Amino acid sequence: MSKTEARLAELQIQYDQFVEAGLKLDLTRGKPSAEQLDLSNELDGILKGFYILQDGTDVRNYGGILGIPEARKLGADLLGVSTDSVMVGGNSSLTLMYHYVAHKVRQWRAAGASEFKFLCPVPGYDRHFTICEDFDIEMINVPLLADGPDMDMIEKLVSEDAAIKGIWCVPKYANPTGQTYSRGVVERIAALPLAAADGFQIMWDNAYSVHDLEGTTEDLPDLLALAAEKGTADQVAILASTSKITLAGAGISFLAATPAQLKAFEKYLSAQTIGFDKVNQLRHVHFLEDMDGIKAHMVKHRDIIKPKFDLVLKKLQDHLGGKDLATWTTPAGGYFISLDTKPGLASEVVAMAGAAGVKLTPAGATYPYGKDPDNTNIRIAPTYPSIEELDQAMDVFVTCVELATLGTV
Repeated sequence: MSKTEARLAELQIQYDQFVEAGLKLDLTRGKPSAEQLDLSNELDGILKGFYILQDGTDVRNYGGILGIPEARKLGADLLGVSTDSVMVGGNSSLTLMYHYVAHKVRQWRAAGASEFKFLCPVPGYDRHFTICEDFDIEMINVPLLADGPDMDMIEKLVSEDAAIKGIWCVPKYANPTGQTYSRGVVERIAALPLAAADGFQIMWDNAYSVHDLEGTTEDLPDLLALAAEKGTADQVAILASTSKITLAGAGISFLAATPAQLKAFEKYLSAQTIGFDKVNQLRHVHFLEDMDGIKAHMVKHRDIIKPKFDLVLKKLQDHLGGKDLATWTTPAGGYFISLDTKPGLASEVVAMAGAAGVKLTPAGATYPYGKDPDNTNIRIAPTYPSIEELDQAMDVFVTCVELATLGTV
């Protein structure tokens, strides 16, 4: 029996034991753990019956689609923009993204466009792709490089095809790869040579701007300021939320754009809402207070989740390192680790792990239409399980990767 055959037999025994154990572990989505959510329990009752703002506004009543001034200021601090460029929404930035795209599609159609395409850096965030599918927007894959998306490819595409109306970006601690766009990349995005005369849209989903895993933060240039210098600021929509800062199901969201674009979007929203939850906006202002408060709060999150990332990375290195079985990212922030198997094996690894009781994000989910052309990418989400559960899950996962890979040798 060869060494490979002996190792395969050993791995198969381990795998069969995992299957027999009846595990039920979930690494599918980047959700905060209960311990992280507990950090924000003081939100409940924090207003102590005081609902009146300094300007006399009663936050319990109708009105104020753009949000209360105090929450707009908090969002401006978080996003690094001016307060008059920010609106505050409900608990999900995804909702704001969806409606902003709907708003832009309406504008493009009114201008006579009938074909829409978006550039999608890959691997990327599956919810962005779902929005495009819902509006029949064709998606074009753009590879993510070490410093951000392939800008040579992007510049060529947008200069040649007027049907390309926008691009999705997760510019800091990207989902799922974890890298931060370099200044050079951000400058080139701000200065894209556009063929779309009726407007282009940069969807700048800065979901992980304060989600550091190390003691320092990676610098992300100010896209809105750079775009203003290039005369393209009306193309920019910056989005974020407190979903992974306070309570995932009861946070507040932010959208930053030029005042002119905010005014147009406010008009669009006015047909469907009188205003978002201002009581919750005020709760968050009292709880987080300012940028210093946000940073201090995120240190508590880091203390909880960094050991989980360290555990995953150690398991990968100890079991797969130096064996030419897979490659993976080592993020300095965010919520995910991205792993690439050998071509053609990601779906098999995910299926094997699922049969052994470990649920992973479906293979292909990080690509438009759920189709990873090389069937290699797997997104690992370490935050939700306990350390003990994560330890078990990673034992299963690394076994599946090695078993699937050696089985093709």
